[in-house]
Amino acid sequence: MYKALYSISFILLLTIISACSTPTSTDEEKVYTVNLAYGNQPGEPVDQVAHKWKELAEEQSEGRLDFHLYPSSQLGSEADVVEQALFGSNVIIFTGYDFLMNFVPDMGVLTAPYIVDDVDDLFYLAETDWFNEQRQELKEIGFDVVTTNTLYGERHLMTTREVLTPDDLRGMKIRVPNNQMYINTFSVLGASPTPLPLGDMYASLQQGVIDGAENPIPVLEASKTNEVANYLALTGHTKIMSPWVSGTEFLDELPDDLLEILRTTGDEAGEYGKAIVYEQEEEVLELFEEQGIIINEVDQEAFKEKAERIFEVTPEWSPDLKETIDELLEDRG
Repeated sequence: MYKALYSISFILLLTIISACSTPTSTDEEKVYTVNLAYGNQPGEPVDQVAHKWKELAEEQSEGRLDFHLYPSSQLGSEADVVEQALFGSNVIIFTGYDFLMNFVPDMGVLTAPYIVDDVDDLFYLAETDWFNEQRQELKEIGFDVVTTNTLYGERHLMTTREVLTPDDLRGMKIRVPNNQMYINTFSVLGASPTPLPLGDMYASLQQGVIDGAENPIPVLEASKTNEVANYLALTGHTKIMSPWVSGTEFLDELPDDLLEILRTTGDEAGEYGKAIVYEQEEEVLELFEEQGIIINEVDQEAFKEKAERIFEVTPEWSPDLKETIDELLEDRG
């Protein structure tokens, strides 16, 4: 009897040791749900990037990453979802450096008007030590950038009255996102910036509450701005790359291999989306021409000259921020 009990105890001990020293199948097969939240409509380039990201991440993780997509602000406003992320929710938000400026002020310069001549310069800035310093500040607050590689597009101006010069903007109420960066931008350009949710833009134009709106051309078309505004001014006032961010609490929960997959597939999806942005811009311009929208090339230098005051009216920025960005771009050549 004693020998039998000893044998059973020995077998149980080996089982416990084995269980402690090797991962369980449950650990290896655990599925992590990832909710992608964005304000853009289905079919827009951002939505197509999200679908591609889902496809790549689920395939490369062999199903251990389970993506759920929430376009059209289904999970709440940008501020609401960012708050969810801060408190540990398993959500990744498509946002802008103009919004992140609320947390790390100098990040907002990446959406300043006419800050670069080529969008590739923006992606270069996101690879610099300067950017990593801003990102570290963001992480200390509880957020992290998952991928910087999504192109949102070049923003132009669509209005109910023709705009050819900055002087034409005087007195015009232009819908902008509800953040200080765009309010400052259209203030220095001479307009009356009017912060409104993107979903309210159509009715506001229709009712005469605002005189125009600005966004990349595919976004203007997707929000049906062309149905209530007849003039498109190709101001190109900002070129936008946008980050996907999440809370550090959620990202820290992910195994290292899945976090790496999440980041690399996000970069891949962003690369895929760049071609879509350029293609849709051309398609929508052709559509606008067919619809009789008046499309005007404008003297961007005149707008750029006005925009230089952006550094004067943004006291939140570091005093040497303009020089820092200029030097970084000069180093790139």
